[in-house]
Amino acid sequence: MLHEIWTAIIGEFSDLPDVATITIITLRLLLAAILGGILGYERERKARSAGVRTHMLVAVGATLFVIGPMQAGMPIEDMSRVLQGIVQGIGFLGAGAIIVRSSRHQVEGLTTAASIWATAGIGIICGLGLEATAILSTAVVLVILAVMPIVAPRVPRGTGQSDDLQN
Repeated sequence: MLHEIWTAIIGEFSDLPDVATITIITLRLLLAAILGGILGYERERKARSAGVRTHMLVAVGATLFVIGPMQAGMPIEDMSRVLQGIVQGIGFLGAGAIIVRSSRHQVEGLTTAASIWATAGIGIICGLGLEATAILSTAVVLVILAVMPIVAPRVPRGTGQSDDLQN
């Protein structure tokens, strides 16, 4: 009886059959966490609502939602349903970062919501095993978040002054 129990326990952990699989999954999850953390750090540095932990969790979560079905044997053609679910779910999370200030007729948090959305995309790419593309994508998003406010500062309507804090 103990042997059957032990065999059942071993069978439950058979999704990581060898060192190569463990290495690949670990690499994908860690890379997603690191890349999400880089983007989150930029948001946190600007005192935005979603920072390092949020972006890391979004990237790792998106990676998991891709790795799980792939490990379970889902054909890549059917992955589109999973990807649609991730995009839709992240839309709800991003909506939580958006604040409408009716007293000032201002919408805040759009850039943070978009960075969460992009971070989920980077997580998906990590989950698919496209590590170089994920790194390149993170660099592009980081340039957009960090450099564009310097190159093209936002000018609020009617004030004529720069308003970099809205990014």
